[in-house]
Amino acid sequence: MKVQHSFAKNQSNGVLYLVPTPIGNLDDMSFRSVKVLKYVDLIAAEDTRHTKMLLNHFQIDTKEISLHEHNKDERVPELVQKLRQGVNMAQLSDAGMPSISDPGHELVVASIKADISVIPLPGPTAGMTSLIASGLSPQPFYFYGFLNRQNKEQLEELKKLNQRVETFIIYEAPHRLKKTLKNMVKILGKNRKAAICRELTKRFEEFDRGTLTELLDYIDSKPILGEFVIIVEGNHHLNHESDATKKLANLSINEQINYYIKQGDKPNPAIKKIAKMHNMKKQEVYNLYHHIKK
Repeated sequence: MKVQHSFAKNQSNGVLYLVPTPIGNLDDMSFRSVKVLKYVDLIAAEDTRHTKMLLNHFQIDTKEISLHEHNKDERVPELVQKLRQGVNMAQLSDAGMPSISDPGHELVVASIKADISVIPLPGPTAGMTSLIASGLSPQPFYFYGFLNRQNKEQLEELKKLNQRVETFIIYEAPHRLKKTLKNMVKILGKNRKAAICRELTKRFEEFDRGTLTELLDYIDSKPILGEFVIIVEGNHHLNHESDATKKLANLSINEQINYYIKQGDKPNPAIKKIAKMHNMKKQEVYNLYHHIKK
């Protein structure tokens, strides 16, 4: 167990600050974020050229060093050593919160392991910004981030997401948006409610709300530009299944099958549901049901 008192005095190590940056509108940069970036000795940036433009805008001349997906294995130990030597450091991604679908997590884990204080600053994040304006239930929610780029793997991920009742949050690149929406329609259903959120906080900010089919038809008719967040309604049918499971708990398998038949299912679909519920083979439940029935 480790206990961190973030603002304890006389710390021999440096401090790692996790600083969020605007996701589009520079006016979203907080006073505290600017203050911290001016205070620290070093800034670990995902892209030093991109971050340099931000620093210049706010007249910050703190030294930068790169930390990204391709150099993290050798760079993280180097940065932890600097922190141990008393260097105060800020970690930034190109936009939004470090570690959220961006680099940063490995440095956080290594710093905690080395008993270095890790202090997060609140600020912009595309997922939360999209969620509260989507019109879909904001809680509970499930943040997923980017789906797998490979079609087979993406379909499997969507099948798992379809087993969640929470509103879920997906990030997607413009050139993959149409394929992802087609897969969502295929797995989640054409009438599932969703919202596509584009160019957040920027001049061409746009929120498209409707069913997955409506959204797919809409983007087919226009150029796909910008970075996207997809907010998708949870699978509310699972709540009904959960209620049914409670009702069936004290019934025999034969009675459970008859329950679903009374709800309107034919015998075979009802048997399939009960087989899945008990982790049994369908044929085994089928034989048991018809044997009892005789």
